[in-house]
Amino acid sequence: MAPRGGTIFLLLLLACQAFGNKGVETPGNKPDLKMMKKLMWKCQEQGYQPPLASVMKTVFNSSDLPAEDQRSVQPNDLLSLFLAMLRAVCKMGDFLARTPPADKMQNMKWNISQLPSIIEHMRNRSEDSVCFMRAFVAPLSWEALTTPEENITDMDDYEKLMLATKPALQDISLGRMRLPKHLALLKVARMMKLLRQMHKVLPNSRKGNVVKWLKQQMAQNNFSCTTEPKSDSESMLPRCNSSMSWLSADAATMLGPYLFNLRPDDVESSKEQLCEFFRTHSFPRAVRMRSMMMKPSLAKRFLQKCFSGEDFEQRVEKLGSLACYYETDSELAPELSRKLLSQLDECNNPQSKKLKRRLVRSMVSKHNLTQIARDLGSSIYLLPLENVSAISWSELKKIQQNTSVQWTLAQMHALVKKRLGDERCKQVTSEEVMDLKSLARGLPSCVLKKVKAMRMLMEKRELRNITKRMRRGQLKAVLQGLAKDVKPLELVQKLDDDLLCSMSLNYLTKVNITSLDQVNNKTWCPAQALHLARKMKNLRRLHFRKLRSVLRGVTCRMYEEVSDEDVPDMVQAIEENPQWLSKGQARCAAEALLRYLEKQRPDYFETITDQELDEIPTVLLINQPPWKLRDLPDAVCSTFLDKMENANLTCLPPLSPSRPALVQRALLCLGDNFSKMTLKDVPKLGPLLCELQASQLRLLAPDVLISSLMAVASCEYIPPEHSADLVKLVSQTFGDPSAWSPELMEDLGPLLLLDDDYTAALPNKPSVKAVLFFLKLRKKVTMMLERKLFDLITSSPDVEQKMRAATGVSNGDGSAKNTPNVPTVELIEQLGKGNVFWSKKELELMSPETFNVMVETFGNVPDFNGDQLAELQKKAVQVFGPVEHMTESVVTQLGCVSQGFSESELEKLPFLLDNLEEIGRCGWNESQVTSVWKAVANHNGLSAQQLGSVEMAELDRFICGLTSSELRQLDLDHFKDAVDAVGGVCCSRPVTQELRTLAVSAFGDPSSWDEAQVSALGNIIAGLDTSQLASLSPSVFPVIRKSCIPLLPPENLASLSVTQLEALGPERAARVTWEQRAALRDDQQAALMRARTGLRSQTADPSPQSVYSGAPLLSVQGILTFMKPILVLLAGLLLL
Repeated sequence: MAPRGGTIFLLLLLACQAFGNKGVETPGNKPDLKMMKKLMWKCQEQGYQPPLASVMKTVFNSSDLPAEDQRSVQPNDLLSLFLAMLRAVCKMGDFLARTPPADKMQNMKWNISQLPSIIEHMRNRSEDSVCFMRAFVAPLSWEALTTPEENITDMDDYEKLMLATKPALQDISLGRMRLPKHLALLKVARMMKLLRQMHKVLPNSRKGNVVKWLKQQMAQNNFSCTTEPKSDSESMLPRCNSSMSWLSADAATMLGPYLFNLRPDDVESSKEQLCEFFRTHSFPRAVRMRSMMMKPSLAKRFLQKCFSGEDFEQRVEKLGSLACYYETDSELAPELSRKLLSQLDECNNPQSKKLKRRLVRSMVSKHNLTQIARDLGSSIYLLPLENVSAISWSELKKIQQNTSVQWTLAQMHALVKKRLGDERCKQVTSEEVMDLKSLARGLPSCVLKKVKAMRMLMEKRELRNITKRMRRGQLKAVLQGLAKDVKPLELVQKLDDDLLCSMSLNYLTKVNITSLDQVNNKTWCPAQALHLARKMKNLRRLHFRKLRSVLRGVTCRMYEEVSDEDVPDMVQAIEENPQWLSKGQARCAAEALLRYLEKQRPDYFETITDQELDEIPTVLLINQPPWKLRDLPDAVCSTFLDKMENANLTCLPPLSPSRPALVQRALLCLGDNFSKMTLKDVPKLGPLLCELQASQLRLLAPDVLISSLMAVASCEYIPPEHSADLVKLVSQTFGDPSAWSPELMEDLGPLLLLDDDYTAALPNKPSVKAVLFFLKLRKKVTMMLERKLFDLITSSPDVEQKMRAATGVSNGDGSAKNTPNVPTVELIEQLGKGNVFWSKKELELMSPETFNVMVETFGNVPDFNGDQLAELQKKAVQVFGPVEHMTESVVTQLGCVSQGFSESELEKLPFLLDNLEEIGRCGWNESQVTSVWKAVANHNGLSAQQLGSVEMAELDRFICGLTSSELRQLDLDHFKDAVDAVGGVCCSRPVTQELRTLAVSAFGDPSSWDEAQVSALGNIIAGLDTSQLASLSPSVFPVIRKSCIPLLPPENLASLSVTQLEALGPERAARVTWEQRAALRDDQQAALMRARTGLRSQTADPSPQSVYSGAPLLSVQGILTFMKPILVLLAGLLLL
């Protein structure tokens, strides 16, 4: 067992002081004790015991280490550090009791040459005996590999160190990752192999640095020159020629996935060598498409240089991810089409979809479908419905075994029907369900409820793959089937992911969970996590280290009540699982840590050391009050900048005054002189660079400004108030965007997309279209971006020529300036959601054949206007006949186009209950929702009394179509099981009030509702009346569903107390509308602002200037400091 957290925390700090300061010689003079501790804690969590003394004696080869029955230890070099770290992490036996105190170990030194011997001794031992030692050796091995002073000449030793480093790869502190300045080529290859394994955990900015590092190594070894600027270079070598052809086939192989981060000039100078690499099978193996996307300009350079010759057919199978950018209008031979289609399997960009459809159409026209079905791979979904239905089940099964096919909903229904027959709710076996794989989404829920599901639980991997694509109603149906045969606790223990998350709070409360050890390593949904955290708290078993995803259920009240001895465990749990914290929770946890630290030392942050700062998780550091951040001493600047370089600011409210305080502290660490900042300084700011205003960036030197703007373009968040000036600065620095090269557009395009005017003004050129498609897959899509892509796609020269041919309209000069666009299959395919921009006139020109082929694409567009829907409805009738003749399959394909029918027509359509979740996101009005419910009830033989929890979940937003009388007929037990799904839809206020009445009947008076119940009820909370809303405990307000906040009537929100409003927290306070805010009193508005900024009433209020403008907080604190003596004097006078 582990000792109490306080002991661990203090021992760890002791160890840090002993080994992190200047008496100890380790690689780089700074072993990463934090990583070491983290890896050793993982061993402890996995149940491994500390190594026996006899094992340590063998591994460390220490003649000083006594047998297990001896009572004293005379530590040697690395063993000393290991024992200290082990004592810090685990409760040790008596045989370590005489380990020398840390302060006596400061002058001890060791030779890193001991490491290979230690690694060799661990090689053939079981994990349970050496886990702690592997954890200890991993970061030391990394230091040895990356520190220039450690010149390891023996390649066997080098390989041992590489192997030993692997446990640390996921945890290497990216801010401290130093690569050696110079390595021999053989070692470069080994290092790149290690770096390829780290590719997924490195941020994009670091990936570019890996390319630069390899280029420098190749330059030094092969060309005896350096690529570094004179100002940054410590080398005596001359500067390399810009045309240096460094990118050989060997270098390209070493880069692997880092090829995506090459610069254009690297490609230009290395044509022959690079093409040699592409002509082998190394490229497809080295780079997979699913995890990344190559820049269009880079891909096209590769294609032009290496795949444009007459021998293309022989090379096509070596295209790899380059195939995603291959374009041709030529008719390809059948065998070439087959090869090319197989290379397109993992592409999801619009250009590749266009080519896929052409190839599929070509192949089907020239071959028997049964002969080529398997060759179509994942592109088989592009076949018309009737063709898909004609493929034999044995062929489909083989295709599904090798490929993940994105079937359309209509295809899934048709294939399920083909496999299981016409009987809708027939009894099927679990084997038949598992056999369907991804097609299981097309199963009716009534089938899943009847499945004897024990075997499904035994096939956990297959079950996970099937259920991750299922609808909410299907998941509830599977759970119902499982619950018949499995006891509640056993069921919870065997479930994972989506199925577990679908378990209702009502069911979970009946499961006898008395310890989180019973349900270890589960991913819980918010309401479930809130219930479990509350239950463990009541049982006095809220052990932070065991919480994992249950952390999302720890409330601010729990953080306020955490004991001092539990704070270190809380800190470590958050360090290991920061992804589960909301902005409000991060703030509350940070406050708990601050209280704890200032009990140790009132001026803790003013006198903090490097080691102490390093021990604070970044998520808790950045959430400290701004005045604490401002007071950090200069002595910790290096550690502070390390943490900021890789900080994740998403857990910090956008209006938090800690944001400008962090920027101010970082700039002071860098000298607070923008004009003197260097290229090496910029990366140290990390995401804080994204917080800078254009006026600050303008002060940078020209080369530093260019580098900074390139980095800012990768920011996930830029303060909205900075956007306009930032885009102007980009334009002034790089010139008119219409003249930019494709490469520059790829780098800086994300910044242009911040401004609709700049986006709209981009030229209608093919290169711009390719870049915007690329950015669309990586960035948040705006309406203006969709509009610009629509213009680019429909205005290309080949499209205009087809328009003229289709309409017979010309302007005399051969142009088609005023020619209306005609929607074609290729255009509709490329546009996707952008089809919303077709005018009514243009939709009129679309042929019935085109509509028939692309009906499901139109059906997936949720926001057509009334005129567009009227025209699409006409096309539907023209193609499929009147509503009375439309089948279930047709209605499934129509999707959102169904909104174009009148209410009386809607009531006649054969809507399937199983499809309602898909069309629930369409823009239905209230009367249409009612009509759809009537159609569903009629076609599926349902009434309100017959609705179980599965049916309520399947109804999605169409449960809003039930009348007041019907809502009162709903079964309360079924409602309680479905409330998480019902609470996720937005109904009219009268319907929401009826649902509120049901909730009160099911869960009791709102004043008694706990956090888990409020979270599960979701938008139903908006139906509470003024007194009911005001009766809710302040502790539940941070967990009200965010979508619920705008639905609250202004007068209801105004009934809340200052405490309740402040408890909303940053994310929910940000959802309050202007209309709601206008109804609040001044003190309520102040409370709401405190909630948005993350500063609570017990802390000093930031000034409006510091919150909104991003100005430094120094002036605010200065005023407060100045006023304190005056306030004390006034208080004294009042007491006289």
